[in-house]
Amino acid sequence: MANEFEGMKIAILATHGVEQSELTEPKKHLEAAGAETCIVSPEKQIKAWQHTKWGRKFKVDEPLETAQADTFDALVLPGGVMNPDYLRWNPKAVQFVGDFVASQKPIAAICHGPWTLIEADAVRGHRLTSWPSLRTDLTNAGAKWVDEEVVDDDGLVTSRKPDDLPAFNRKMIEVFAARRARLHSAP
Repeated sequence: MANEFEGMKIAILATHGVEQSELTEPKKHLEAAGAETCIVSPEKQIKAWQHTKWGRKFKVDEPLETAQADTFDALVLPGGVMNPDYLRWNPKAVQFVGDFVASQKPIAAICHGPWTLIEADAVRGHRLTSWPSLRTDLTNAGAKWVDEEVVDDDGLVTSRKPDDLPAFNRKMIEVFAARRARLHSAP
């Protein structure tokens, strides 16, 4: 799988309270496939949440203030309750996500990550999953919510929780690879 994504640059949008495994596991899988990952945040450094307590600190690779969706091939939205709740109140974060949606780039969101998608008006008409407490929010925003380990709806990959990370990572890699193949085969 190494070098499958060579030359790809993937944004991981996160802030304080990001669920640590939902940041580190997708990042590790993408990098193993050869992608360059970039933590984008409104902060200079973020502190992760690990299940029930504070976890590691992570250096931010690119400030949200200067990040542009057109410099990335795909987007990952990890969960944790605090992380997407803070991001959905940040107009620049919502615009950043909206720019990925507008350019039809693939997005992978897990757990509470779809909260930011709701603010970017990116779930209407899509079939997706999330942490169960987001069901009503997603349904009210026009999504068809399902309780499944992983869902892919036209390049929008979603999963429910950290236990789903193996399936989430496999599907994310598959969808991002298919997007890359389409781009390389286009005239």
